Amino acid sequence: MAEQASFKQSLGLLDSTMIVAGSMIGSGIFIVSADITRNVGSAGWLIIVWLITGFMTITAAVSYGELSGMFPKAGGQYVYLKEAYNPLAGFLYGWSFFAVIQTATIAAVGVAFSKFLAYMVPSVSEELVAYDFGFITISNAQLVAIGVIIFLTFINTLGVHSGKLIQTTFTVTKILSLFGLIVFGLMHMKTDVWNTNWTDGWHLHALNSTTDYVTVAAFGAMSAAMVGSIFSSDAWNNVTFIAAEIKNPKRNIGLALFLGTLIVTIIYVTTNIMYTAVLPLSEIAGAEKDRVAVAASQVIFGNLGTVVIALMIMISTFGCINGLVLAGARVYYTMAQDGLFFKQAGRLNRNAVPGWALWVQCLIAAILCLSGKYGDLLTMVSFVVVIFYALTIAGIFILRKKKPELERPYRAFGYPVFPGIYILLAAIFCVGLVYTLPKYSLWGLGIALAGIPLYYLAVSRQKKINHH
Repeated sequence: MAEQASFKQSLGLLDSTMIVAGSMIGSGIFIVSADITRNVGSAGWLIIVWLITGFMTITAAVSYGELSGMFPKAGGQYVYLKEAYNPLAGFLYGWSFFAVIQTATIAAVGVAFSKFLAYMVPSVSEELVAYDFGFITISNAQLVAIGVIIFLTFINTLGVHSGKLIQTTFTVTKILSLFGLIVFGLMHMKTDVWNTNWTDGWHLHALNSTTDYVTVAAFGAMSAAMVGSIFSSDAWNNVTFIAAEIKNPKRNIGLALFLGTLIVTIIYVTTNIMYTAVLPLSEIAGAEKDRVAVAASQVIFGNLGTVVIALMIMISTFGCINGLVLAGARVYYTMAQDGLFFKQAGRLNRNAVPGWALWVQCLIAAILCLSGKYGDLLTMVSFVVVIFYALTIAGIFILRKKKPELERPYRAFGYPVFPGIYILLAAIFCVGLVYTLPKYSLWGLGIALAGIPLYYLAVSRQKKINHH
């Protein structure tokens, strides 16, 4: 009960929904459609990739609604895996979360923030080298990314209220501005562009070749295409990590998961429909530095377009980093409470937030900013994250057998069919990813499995402490 006495329940349904939506919408929707189009080669399949991702995300989110109602505790997914399987499964998730999932996502979104700031302030460009140590060069953009992560970590150490204020303000702003972009874009629809894009809209092929995919390659291409959309739709589960700080968590977490993922899916699908209404496919795929939204915005707003999108992405990524920073530290807190993480991470500061855990997360994210490999981080994160989502959703089947007596305010929507389809799609995605991008997907898996010896070290250390 120590957790209840220390964490403050200060987040309502709106705040919780904004954490879901705000952690999901970062920079992806503005960029990744270029890579998806190169992989699938047609307007229809571009939309299908986003629809499949949306279906997977909403299915997973409402499935997590059942779990969050059963275990409304800080730590979220870590707790669900521990309860459904065993402490090792929970630990492997928590370790992967710390080593790559959350920290690499914070880093990738931080780097995206600085890339778009460079439109207004050219001196922070990623081309400009700040320090050259021979073995590593550090650009001005990377320093800005690290600065933003440190600043938002500091704000979140002041208490959940300051983090909540930034989150809700920035998320409402970015949702409204994205809807504005969609509306203006559809008003500027070019009939000839639309007709050309949709004439052969359902032809699945690599954009720069006419040959169709053979079945296996088609799965591989779809998996490679979905790396971007899955990464853009990820982090919706962050609201489950802060369950102890949400008012009426049994009701509000499930509702926030559903509403947040639904809002974002609608925005993502309509944004892509808007892209195909103003840009020929070749320009979506060949946008400079993959910045599709900038190319679309230049058609809609003229020269001002670049500035409009740069501002939108800065608002979007700033709010996204805040949500990730806020929620992530709660997982390390719960692991430390179980004796599976640094002891200091399990303490709350005087503002009733896990301060030490926030700073150690900040450190790892800052180190990952220096890797400078945005796409590779995406592949590693997407692969590991989907494996754990599938395992967690399989946990619903296990817990219905293992703990039928537990109260379930929500039940997974479409059980057992929809959760089953999710697990199948996740398996196809992961196999397809190993087939097309083996290096980084296997690196991601390697990092996750490296947690096994760490777990047994932590357990033996805990036994010694208990023994003494």
